[in-house]
Amino acid sequence: MSSSHKNLSEFSSKNVADISQKRFGILVSEWNSEVTDALFSGAFETLVTNGAIRDNIIKQYVPGSYELSLGAQWMAERKDIDAVICLGCVIQGETRHFDFICSAVAHGLTNVSLKYNKPVIFGVLTPDTQKQALDRAGGKHGNKGDEAAITAIKMLGIKG
Repeated sequence: MSSSHKNLSEFSSKNVADISQKRFGILVSEWNSEVTDALFSGAFETLVTNGAIRDNIIKQYVPGSYELSLGAQWMAERKDIDAVICLGCVIQGETRHFDFICSAVAHGLTNVSLKYNKPVIFGVLTPDTQKQALDRAGGKHGNKGDEAAITAIKMLGIKG
């Protein structure tokens, strides 16, 4: 959804569900916390602004983005969780580590979503630099956490 000209915090109001009785699990990678805590703030505020009850939003840290998949599975197993939002940041480095982590997380989160028939949202930044990450975590491109929260809300709206 994002580009060099798009603010990630802009979205269509189509299919925005009533989330006043929904419970959300938000997993936040501890790695690069300057970015991931900003993503969490965006997601949390977007959920509350759109009707979520603060006590119905459960925050859990995982060590890094790779651990989001298992954390999401544990969260999705819970009957009292309607959607899981996963927030992380993997910055391109000099090795192929970036490729392996990003691929594993994307596949892992997709599998968890399908296994538990719940929205499991990929809110993981994959920028080339720290500056690009900050630009997408409340900077000039908005906040990908906002986008992740809206995606969760809209997916709940589709399911009904």
